[in-house]
Amino acid sequence: MQYRPLGTSGLNVSVICLGTMTWGQQNSEKEAHEQMDYALTQGINFFDTAEMYPVPPVKETYGRTEEYIGTWFAARKNRDKVMLATKVFGRSERFNYARGEQTRLNHKHITAALEASLKRLKTDYVDLYQLHFPDRSVNAFGQLGYVHMPEEQSIPFEETLGVLQDLVEAGKIRHIGVSNETPYGVMSYLNLAQTKHYPRIQSVQNPYSLLNRSYEIGLAEVSIRQQCGLLAYSPLGMGVLSGKYVGGKMPEGSRLQLFPYFQRYSKANGERATETYVKIAQGAGLDPAQMALAFVNQQSFVTSNIIGATTMEQLKSNIASINVKLSPDVLAAIDIIHHDIPNPCP
Repeated sequence: MQYRPLGTSGLNVSVICLGTMTWGQQNSEKEAHEQMDYALTQGINFFDTAEMYPVPPVKETYGRTEEYIGTWFAARKNRDKVMLATKVFGRSERFNYARGEQTRLNHKHITAALEASLKRLKTDYVDLYQLHFPDRSVNAFGQLGYVHMPEEQSIPFEETLGVLQDLVEAGKIRHIGVSNETPYGVMSYLNLAQTKHYPRIQSVQNPYSLLNRSYEIGLAEVSIRQQCGLLAYSPLGMGVLSGKYVGGKMPEGSRLQLFPYFQRYSKANGERATETYVKIAQGAGLDPAQMALAFVNQQSFVTSNIIGATTMEQLKSNIASINVKLSPDVLAAIDIIHHDIPNPCP
């Protein structure tokens, strides 16, 4: 395994991070424990979860993934072996089942969310607490164009940071990060930390893959110059880049077969790009999924690549991508496709 600094925190996290969002929906508690056991033996010291998980999020399974991690900690007595990251909802009416009203990034909601997560996780602290999505409207979740809403009343960055500062000082959070953020948001948080001595965000968890390289446009430079690296999620585009859906195939029990409304990575240009990426991998003697993951692993602005799996076979293959080094010829071929079909699935 390889390790990289988590921002300026002084912590080193594995380049492969264990994602957990299928646990409690597609994976049982026993399977979740098996995945964590194996990940630890492979040198993975970084696990990522969220109060929202499993996905798709519904009231009936809310918090279940954290519960599975908590029972694993209780059984294994190894909390000190893991850098644990979790997240709090941003602003949303959809998730009002979590706290009985629209979720917000204010004192009431962040404090309640963290206390509930700590209880489920059976721990008294988290290493990285992330804002899952902003309290304001942004161009995220498949939207490239920005639509400004001047009438919108969002929680000020400073207010959110003040709550997080209290929780850091209480010892319940070691470090903080953001997710599904924009260059404006990231720089706003960083500037407040520098000028007003709030906790500094150490990471940005945004989507990044061969099908969505939009992070490179503005945020990659921020990550490098500000030492606030990317925690890349959906590096396989919900499994699309493995090639298992090429040609209209729909494997029984696959994520898109179970949840056909997940269309973010199934657009026409995405399918066309995926077919070509699979051919590049096959021509180079590479597993398509490992090639896609290795591409993410090799980016200088990436701190950690969040992989997820529903089977142990998938998990082992995904983790093994750390040993794959893409040649200049493969990288050149990938860039040709990217220039021809840029960001087909943002």
